[in-house]
Amino acid sequence: MYFDFAEFSPNQAYFTMTQTLVPRPIAWVLTENAAGDYNLAPFSYFNAVCSDPPLVMLSIGRKPDGSPKDTRVNIEQRGHFVAHIAHREQAKPMTESSATLDYGDSELARLGLDTVPFQGFGLPRLADCRVAFACERYEIREIGNARQTLLLGLVKSVYVDDAAVTTDAKGRTKIDAARIDPLGRLGGGEYSTMEGVVTVPRPA
Repeated sequence: MYFDFAEFSPNQAYFTMTQTLVPRPIAWVLTENAAGDYNLAPFSYFNAVCSDPPLVMLSIGRKPDGSPKDTRVNIEQRGHFVAHIAHREQAKPMTESSATLDYGDSELARLGLDTVPFQGFGLPRLADCRVAFACERYEIREIGNARQTLLLGLVKSVYVDDAAVTTDAKGRTKIDAARIDPLGRLGGGEYSTMEGVVTVPRPA
């Protein structure tokens, strides 16, 4: 079957792309609100795009009312964020953190998620995530007819759970993906894991 995007609405293009560009890594992004508490939201239009300098990309849409999402506002105003890689046991809270809330209403407080200091960085990281990237704002652009935010973050450091760090036969550091057990984004409410597919309904 062929899908002709020239005949598709933006929503049809979105659903086709998200069900075929799979699995996609998910950035569970922590940012700082104006009051000093924290916002948390998942983004599956996310990936590494450069290693010199080390850059990651987030593509951030808008709220239903057309205003910028809190993640965009916070990164633009304060210039830093932490992108986490969630694991299988975090599928439900990560999905729940995608709900649209009023600015300053913290997902961490609502979901009861704990943070710990991120060594050498101004923001904390989620205590239970096995991978976290400490990032500074590098560049922000707006693209597309709906004014999607294309945000590049400069990776300053990466936290990896000690249990996932091993050494290969040549003495080189190796990160064990199975021990990270990362979630990947599929279509609809589906996620991929190292062992199969799990379904988590999205918040209304």
